[in-house]
Amino acid sequence: MTAGLDILPPMMLSRRSFLLSSLAALAVPRVAAAAEPFHIPVYEEHKVEFKYRQQEVKFKTTEPPGTIVVDMRKRFLYFVKPGGKAIRYVIGVGSSATRWSGNATITRMAKWPKWTPTEEMMAKHTTYDQWKDGMPGGLDNPMGARALYLINEGGIDNKYRVHGTPAPYTIGKATTSGCFRMLNSAVIDLANRVKVGTRVVVLPYKKGL
Repeated sequence: MTAGLDILPPMMLSRRSFLLSSLAALAVPRVAAAAEPFHIPVYEEHKVEFKYRQQEVKFKTTEPPGTIVVDMRKRFLYFVKPGGKAIRYVIGVGSSATRWSGNATITRMAKWPKWTPTEEMMAKHTTYDQWKDGMPGGLDNPMGARALYLINEGGIDNKYRVHGTPAPYTIGKATTSGCFRMLNSAVIDLANRVKVGTRVVVLPYKKGL
């Protein structure tokens, strides 16, 4: 018998059980665990302050529904919905040296993608040599659970991606090399809403606005 629970009246037990189950339901990621080959820990979402977690918000934009809009200054990614609304996700963005803006298109999407370090990364860190032919997808892979590959308006691949991460504590910070980093549960949710050909609008970074 669990200490503390056996001394509560039945009515209080029922209410307490209801509240606990409700809180547990809120804590569960939006991704069905059975649908993924790797278990995504519940604590990942808890690394983000509650008010910044994935939610539907009012969003004023001239972009049509189905568009992705990225606000690097606020560190939010929006999936535009009809009726002046959007699904808002908090993201990690590029440092001051790797910020960019403009329009891009999703040209490919991958589940638990392979990651290959760049030549520059391998030159700086010899530990990356073991992955010169690519690191298999998984919970330790820097690309996380999904990768949305972007091509800019000129058809150039600058290696920018919207992707997951094994480091949820970096979400909301400016630490990437130009990619947009999301919680694994969030990037799976986003990938389920978009398709190849989806337009991505990255707003200019205007400090102080």
